Amino acid sequence: MDQHPTPPPPAMASRAHWTPAKQRRFLVALLETGTVAAAARSVGMSPTSAHRLRRRLAGTMFDQSWDWALAHYAQSMADPFAPDPPPPVAPLR
Repeated sequence: MDQHPTPPPPAMASRAHWTPAKQRRFLVALLETGTVAAAARSVGMSPTSAHRLRRRLAGTMFDQSWDWALAHYAQSMADPFAPDPPPPVAPLR
């Protein structure tokens, strides 16, 4: 009898991996909260996992957006009436 391992249920599979959608939701939460821990927990991941992902994606739009989100959050706390800085833009290829 040919037995194949059963894939994990979708909820477990999505919790274990940083999908592009989860990365976007994390960055939005990081912009809103200013804390990696809260943003990571909001997408069902750990802060350690988020930092590990950032190291792996160093220099990418994810990494640049992380910096931008934290800088924007800090600026909004310092001066809530200041204009929004432009978000990072992917280089043209």
